[in-house]
Amino acid sequence: ERIESIEEVLAGAELAPAQCLWTTGASGSVQLRMDELCPEQPITVHQVFTNTVQKYGKLTALASKRGNKWEKVTFSEYYHLSRMATKGFLKLGLERFHSVAILGFNSAEWFIAAVGTVFAGGIIAGIYTTNSPDSCLYVAKDSRANVIVVENQKQLDKILQVKDKLPHLKAIVQYSGSLKEKLPNFYSWEEFMGLGLDVSDRELDEVIISQKANQCCVLIYTSGTTGSPKGVMLSHDNITWTAHHASRAGDMQPAEIRHESLVSYLPLSHIAAQIYDLWTGIQWGEQVSFAQPDALKGSLVDTLREVTPTAHMGVPRVWEKIMEKIKEGISRCGYMKRKLVTWAMSVSLEANQRLTKDEEKSFLFTLADSLVLHKLRAELGFSNCVKFFSGAAPIGSETLQFFLGLNIRLYEAYGMSESSGPHFMSGPKAYRFSSCGKVVPGCQYKLVNIDADGIGEVCFWGRNVFMGFLNLEDKTKEALDEDGWLRSGDLGKVDEDGFLYITGRIKELIITAGGENVPPLPIEDAVKQELPIISNAMLIGDKRKFLSMLLTLKCTINPETTEPTDILSLEAVEFCQRHGSQSTNVSDIIGGKDKIVYQSIEEGIARANSKATSNAQRIQKWTLLGKDFSIVGGELGPTMKLRRPVVLHMYHGEIENFYRE
Repeated sequence: ERIESIEEVLAGAELAPAQCLWTTGASGSVQLRMDELCPEQPITVHQVFTNTVQKYGKLTALASKRGNKWEKVTFSEYYHLSRMATKGFLKLGLERFHSVAILGFNSAEWFIAAVGTVFAGGIIAGIYTTNSPDSCLYVAKDSRANVIVVENQKQLDKILQVKDKLPHLKAIVQYSGSLKEKLPNFYSWEEFMGLGLDVSDRELDEVIISQKANQCCVLIYTSGTTGSPKGVMLSHDNITWTAHHASRAGDMQPAEIRHESLVSYLPLSHIAAQIYDLWTGIQWGEQVSFAQPDALKGSLVDTLREVTPTAHMGVPRVWEKIMEKIKEGISRCGYMKRKLVTWAMSVSLEANQRLTKDEEKSFLFTLADSLVLHKLRAELGFSNCVKFFSGAAPIGSETLQFFLGLNIRLYEAYGMSESSGPHFMSGPKAYRFSSCGKVVPGCQYKLVNIDADGIGEVCFWGRNVFMGFLNLEDKTKEALDEDGWLRSGDLGKVDEDGFLYITGRIKELIITAGGENVPPLPIEDAVKQELPIISNAMLIGDKRKFLSMLLTLKCTINPETTEPTDILSLEAVEFCQRHGSQSTNVSDIIGGKDKIVYQSIEEGIARANSKATSNAQRIQKWTLLGKDFSIVGGELGPTMKLRRPVVLHMYHGEIENFYRE
């Protein structure tokens, strides 16, 4: 049949009138970046969901563990529950383009509240569970929240502290744990779901029909590593187009081909989990199982073993934690088993680095995999897992190589909240070591201000590019160039086959007093590769005469508080023993107490320096800090990204010591 022209598709799509590619008003509408590369009909979230119910209605959509039993909800039930939630929100007086703020760990209720909000013509604003009461206030106020949905008493307490400063707030709903006391306009989940019984389907459908694909339905607050968070406005089209196309670039399958299964545990207030767990789940009929709230304190692997997902996404810190867990397991094995595992992993690493996708796997590799590596993967819950993704922050080559040793390729994705998540994707058909893959089909990129090495700022174009920052016109104009391309603020280069390699952020680029440009990431990564005892390494040297470095040691984590302890991790202790030191605590080493460890670190830094591209890129001084970086400590953001400005401020004294004449 004849393919429609873009003009015809646009004429058939019912879009709200728009004069511009961007807006900063919650009720604003935008022109869509439709062209020959991405001519698909723009559709709303509700349209996607009704398609899914028709195709996958009887399949399991959501699985939640209550006690020892997994409770499952099909797509038909999920859609029905979302409509009930919508009626509840309408009954509570949710106004068009006002928000429902959701503050809690991933759960079926989180998903249902989110979808219900969108069906009601509202805007979802997720809040990180690690946020302080003041940060919660900022998001709820900025997004004009009419309703706040909280998980439990702990999160409720934060809202109760600030609710008097929220003029638009009409109700609070709590979805987990029992309500301590009955407050006015405060509902349990059951009460909330029964609220809208007298709201007619006709009334609901009228609200749904009035929604347009070029209007806002989601707000993602960028976890400002600098300044206040900015509300990234995403349209129905941003969400529905990206959920469809970016996931296909990562080879996620529609349920009629394979019923994909995944575990949801990363914060849903962040774009990565929201697009990957929530929206892509609806798009392809995937089964999403919810982890326990203490997933990142250690229970994630138990959930993975029970669920055995077909795909898994982690941020680099999650992959590092899994790596540390396996290393500990290996070191507890007897001599022969340890030798066997080390052999199998080296065979796999070597084969994976050599193999292009057409070559036959060697007999040795097949043997190593079926004998040893298959069992190791099964212990992690990865026996059925064929796709492993990493995103949200740069991942170190040590981690990538470790997983290749388990015959696991980590597919790196790259993008930002402002591009609805991934703009570049790796997958089975687009993989290269340490690359973020290729641009998502239908999207475009360009590099600007390219230097002699072919490195420039990565800029994005596509249906996934955001509507604008809520209430922030200047910031929106800064983010987009005059033609409407999104500036990433990241530096990268692209090889002859279109694979992207990110070299660092422009803001993080160190420019020494001598005018030398130094990207910190490669140097920090080199140090960590040389020294497996090091957890975090941060390079210093902006406007300074030479480079210096802050280092932290790998230690265990207090599972209750998630704070780093004084006890060295197993890997760190092994490092000490290999070099002839008896230290078992961080405090045994720091302040120059452990001469042996200091000497080995000095030697490791010398090895990293010997590979430096120029003298100006060598580390002249370093120090060991008394505590590892953490979210609680403030050095890491909610997705475990290093907050460099915060660290500079916190360790100002140590840094000044480097540069005292």
